[in-house]
Order: sequence, then C-alpha cells, then structure tokens
Amino acid sequence: MNATCSALTPDWSSRMKALVAREYTTLDGVIVTDLPKPVAGPGEVLLKVEAAALNPLDLALITGAMKDFFPVEHPLVVGMDAAGTVAEIGQGVTAYAPGDPVLAFTGQAGAVAEYTVVAVGPHLAKRPAGLAAQRAAAIPESGMTATCLLRAVGLTAGESVLVVGATGGIGLYAVQLAASLGAKVIATAIPEDADYVRGLGAHGTVDYKTGDVAEQTLRQVPDGVDVVVDLINRGDALSSTARAVRDGGRLVSPLFGPQDLGRGVTGVYIGSFTAEPGDLENLAARAADGRLRVETGATYPFADAPQAVSDFAGKHIRGKVVITVP
Repeated sequence: MNATCSALTPDWSSRMKALVAREYTTLDGVIVTDLPKPVAGPGEVLLKVEAAALNPLDLALITGAMKDFFPVEHPLVVGMDAAGTVAEIGQGVTAYAPGDPVLAFTGQAGAVAEYTVVAVGPHLAKRPAGLAAQRAAAIPESGMTATCLLRAVGLTAGESVLVVGATGGIGLYAVQLAASLGAKVIATAIPEDADYVRGLGAHGTVDYKTGDVAEQTLRQVPDGVDVVVDLINRGDALSSTARAVRDGGRLVSPLFGPQDLGRGVTGVYIGSFTAEPGDLENLAARAADGRLRVETGATYPFADAPQAVSDFAGKHIRGKVVITVP
C-alpha cells in the first residue's frame, strides 16, 4: 500500500524561534525555543525582526521583580525594542506595506524573536534610509522614555540638569536631547566614560563610584541644578539624589519615589512612558542624519541571546545591548 507522509509533516512556516521565559525565573532561565508565529490582527503589522535591544525592565519582567506593577503572561517573549521589515499587514492598515523597513516598541514583550506583532500608532515608525536595523533597534524604548522624561518636567534652554545613569540606554538619549534643548548637562560617569558623555553633550561629569553624587554636583552648581533626571534610583533613594536640586526645582524618574522631597522640589514619576505621535519618527530621523548618536555597547547573535541577558545584567555595558536576528 502506498503511503504519504505529508499529513505528518509539521508546518514549520507557522512556527518561529524566540527568546522565552516560561515562568518567573532567574536570568539564566531564559531559552531560545520554538513558538507559534504571531498573526497581524486589525490595525497591526507583522514585523520580520532583524535586530532587537534589551532594556532594564526586561530583566525585572523575567524575574518578576516588579510583577505588582508590570505583570506578564507566560510564556514571555523577552524584549520590547525591534527593527526589521513589515512581513504582513492586518485589516485596515494603509500606512504600511509588506517590505517597509520599520522600528518599533512592542510593549512589554515580543521583540527578541523572528517575528513580532505591533499596532500601528506612535510606537511604530518607518525606518529612514541610512538607519540600519541594528542601530534602529537601540532607539524605541530608551529614546521615547528620555523624550517623555524631559517633556514631563518641561526642561528648557538655559536650565541645568543632572542625569543619573547617563551611560545607560535611556541616559544615552537623555543627555543628548537635554543638550539639544540648550540645557547645561551634568552626567554621572566613571573616568573611563567621561569623554564619552561629554561627546554626547554633557558639560560636566560626576564619578558615582568615588563619592556622593549630590555633593559632587553641588560643588559644580552650588545652588543646585534645576532638574535631576534619575534613571537608577527608586523609592526613598531618590530623596538623596534630590539634594542636588535647587529649592523649587524638579526631579523626574521612570520609576517611583516619595511624594514629598522637601524644599519645594517637585517629584515627577512617569511609570511607563506615553509617546506622542511623531516622537519615534523624530528620533529615527535624528539618528539617520547624525544628529542623534546611537551607542551600541555590545552585539550578540540570536543564538547567544541568553548570554546577552546575562551580560546585560552583570556587566557595565555602555549604551545599548543589541541582538541580531537572522
């Protein structure tokens, strides 16, 4: 009797590889494995990922360290920054077409995978000519968070600002965007990174390893800076950073902190950012024409994505960590 194996052959076209946490786990518990390939729904595009970037929140989502604020569904596809090309469009999508190069913020999950789905809106933008996927993937979450932080405190030309965490992903853009607004920027940096942050636009630096950041800042600006952008501390630790702010100044953080910082200092805590239309396009255009530096501190092939997570958590890596996807 003749037989055919076609019915037993799996449809690999409906599967994809992704970096996954199957439950809240330690950072060495993430694996690259097969998952169903997502499908673009109405108002969405399916993105063929070429590169993805890691962010500090990814680590907390993996371990569950912030599950009270940011709960996730498992399996969790790690990552929220992606760049690549549109593979398919969902019903009602007219602004994008298959083959369009794009960059995107995917939300809390989905980026470190062969495919991901993104809703059409301010978290998705066409990738300008001259902006490679590897650089583009390093922009969305960090760039839009930096944009929203500075917008939240209304930073203006002539003001002074201390950026705590200046050599990290968000700090990379916060320093540059603040400087482009005409602010005088002081950035935290170890001596080896001092020239780097000055190249981003910082006027001065403080070495967070050799002394109190607020005290060092006050030596440079005795009356205190107008604004502190703190990307590292949260909770009561922000009260220490707030000592660098002048009376009546502002402190802004993407995390959470005290409501009363004393001396009329206003604390602004944005939690998750809210992008406005055009934010991501503006960042991409600046990066493409050289007005915005994109610093990639380490790049890993997709097969080494678990190692990228481990290194991102355990090493001092300047700028962004990017994973390339074949």
